Amino acid sequence: MLLRSPLRCTKWRLGSNGASELVSMIGMVLVTHGLLATEFKAALEHVVGPQEQLETITIGPEDDMEVRRKDIMSAVCRVNSGEGVVVLTDMFGGTPSNLALSCMNGGSVEVVAGINLPMLIKLASVRDEESLGEAVLHAQEAGRKYINVASRVLAGK
Repeated sequence: MLLRSPLRCTKWRLGSNGASELVSMIGMVLVTHGLLATEFKAALEHVVGPQEQLETITIGPEDDMEVRRKDIMSAVCRVNSGEGVVVLTDMFGGTPSNLALSCMNGGSVEVVAGINLPMLIKLASVRDEESLGEAVLHAQEAGRKYINVASRVLAGK
């Protein structure tokens, strides 16, 4: 069970001995057109298991963008345990990305555009041990590494 501190965006978990312990990892917020964010979360959890401090925001064509901006800001606060937050969007320059960019603040929130599953898997595996800066660079590398044209790979090119 997670308990949220209403003032500091800090999360506490009840440990096995019943005592509260701080959940300390980089938070993740997925912000996409349509239902992509929800599906990316489902795919990630299928591969690596359930994730804490991860929220999704879906942007529809009829949505009020100011409401969605506030939703993103609230989600960032909920997943932030003090290690920072990565907001992942589907396409740089698109509405989800532009809304996310408006939520960046002083180095504790980073936006990464061009979300893919390898990027999410890498972030999930390093977010409890690396700094925000290191984690986003490793996620970017993983995202790029696994973009391939199969015929070229099979031909050894």
